[in-house]
Amino acid sequence: MIDDIDAEILARLQDDARIPLSQVAEQIGLATSSVHERVRKLESKGIIQGYRPILDAEALNYGVTAIVQLSQMGGANHDVDLHERLAEFIEVEDCYGVAGEDDYVLKVRTRTTRDLEMLLKRLNTIPSVSRTRTTVILNTYFEHRPIPIGPQKRD
Repeated sequence: MIDDIDAEILARLQDDARIPLSQVAEQIGLATSSVHERVRKLESKGIIQGYRPILDAEALNYGVTAIVQLSQMGGANHDVDLHERLAEFIEVEDCYGVAGEDDYVLKVRTRTTRDLEMLLKRLNTIPSVSRTRTTVILNTYFEHRPIPIGPQKRD
């Protein structure tokens, strides 16, 4: 796991991944070299998985976001590689294997509703897919929330 110092570093990087590590070091009272070493270890452990910008999908003409619930014939174990096939669809932003009525939940983004319709048709051509159900998102109130790190307040 991580200690309190790693938690402080991670919290600051979640707030601003572009913050200079020298500034993080100053804020938490450590030497810059110590912060660099801790970040390197967090990366090598896979706790920090990467750094990337958060893009405005609408500004890039991806104005349609939808949640697609997907079921496969024979249940989740029928096509154990289905998630790898789903990764080939560039419109699929997130893919979750779930318990319940469906086997997968996908978050997809397309430019138009026509593109969404075409994506759904392509998904339904996968032999192991038995059904899709789609919910189009009208408003996004928040997303990309940071992971809570450290002790949580209880009310």
